[in-house]
This record gives sequence, structure tokens and C-alpha cells, in this order.
Amino acid sequence: MRIPRLALMAGAMAGVLFAGTAPAAASSAPSYKPVLTKNALYKTGKLGVTACEEPQVQNGTVEEAEYYFQAVMDCLSKAWSPMVKKAGYRFSAPKLTVVTKEGTKIGNCGRFPWGAQAVYCPKEKSMYFLLSDNVIEEPTDLALMQTLAHEYGHHVQQLTGILKATDVIMRKDSKSRALEALRRSELQAQCLSAAFVGRVWNSLGRADTDWSILLKGHHNAVAALGARSGSEETHGSHASNKLWLERGFKAQSASACNTFSAPKSKVH
Repeated sequence: MRIPRLALMAGAMAGVLFAGTAPAAASSAPSYKPVLTKNALYKTGKLGVTACEEPQVQNGTVEEAEYYFQAVMDCLSKAWSPMVKKAGYRFSAPKLTVVTKEGTKIGNCGRFPWGAQAVYCPKEKSMYFLLSDNVIEEPTDLALMQTLAHEYGHHVQQLTGILKATDVIMRKDSKSRALEALRRSELQAQCLSAAFVGRVWNSLGRADTDWSILLKGHHNAVAALGARSGSEETHGSHASNKLWLERGFKAQSASACNTFSAPKSKVH
């Protein structure tokens, strides 16, 4: 398996704005609402599945890629549905739409951003995945499964009130505090994605080096995207991404993903 082109792997929430921000507070410590720091999702235990059967991909066609991603989506829904319900929230599966070029209009969330592989649109509870040439060539790269799981993590955040609370901070607080809240949200989605991958890992039949390559590759992804769009400010440093990916993978549970209670040194 080739090393994936991780410079294209950054996921995002579509439609993030920083309009109307207030002056930054001097040095106040972060203080977040209980829905962020004490969400019942963190107490739901290990995810609800232990296996995910990956379809064989042989010919590198769009149809095969779509079939593969839909199969992974089904696994993600089976994993997260019981957790969301156990936390006391209503579950609904997100819709997955594939696009073939950047700049494509994506529902009510503007256009598909340049430099992203996938985005989540909270307004529609929909995920959009870019079927670029390298994805069609080899859609079973682990980084692609993890990216899909990352966007699904945003959907879990939407269902459990986390995204709504984060959005309030981003609209009403200072730019620095808004960026920090967004970064905590993105790192949490990383952790949630890794919790899924870790939970089904033994069923995937992959070499352990696949996970190691993904962890190392995030350094290149963050660096490349940081040069383009300030990605470290919004998605966190390589060290922070690696930390939360490893925590989620090991725990196989959202219990390890409370980024909103973590010290700033863990979410920079």
C-alpha cells in the first residue's frame, strides 16, 4: 500500500466564520459549558462494533470508491448510533455525497473548499467527500477511512450539542478564543475518528505500519495546509493531532476525547 497523499487529507466543518468577534481577554483561562466538558457522550464506553468489513477495491473506478465509502459509513453508523442514544440524544445517520472537483456547491454550506478531502455541513447533517484521482486510484488508504471517520466525528458532535456550543463561541467570543474552540473541536473529531479505527482495527487485516504511517503523515499534512490556510491555528499542530489520534485509538471510546477539558498545551 502506498503512502497516501496526506497533504489533501484535511477535513473541515463547512461554513465557519469569525464575524462579530469581541476584543480578546487578557489571559483568562478557557471556561466551557458542560455540554462541552461534561457531555454524556464521554461516559458511553467503547464503541458499539468490533468489526468492519472493507469491500475489495480492484479496478480503481468511481463506482468502487463510492461503494467502499458507503460500506465504511454503514460501519460508522453502527458504531456511533448506540453511543449517541446511550448519551441521551436522538440518532440519525448523516448523508454522504461525493464531489469530483473543488469549488463545487455543497448544499447550504457554500462551496467545497480547496485543499480539503472531505467536509461536514452542520446545517444539513451531511458529509461531502472529494473523489479526486488519487482517491479513485486507491480508496482503501487508511488515511481515507480516518478522514471519513473524522467528518463522522463532526456529525456525532452535531447530534450531541457540541458543535452548536462551539459555534456560539466562534460567533460571539474573541478571535483567539474562537480559534481555540475550533481547534479543540477539530482535535476531538480526530480522537473520535481514531476511536472508531482502533475499535475495528483487528477486523481490518491491516499491517500495524498502516497506523504508524498515518501518524507520521499528519506532520506533512499539517505543514502543507498550514502554509496554505493557517491550518495549525484551526486544526492543531502535528504533536496535538498525534496525541489525540493515539488516545482515541487506544481507548476505542469517546471517553478519551474530552478536548474541551484539556490544558492548552494539549490542544495547540
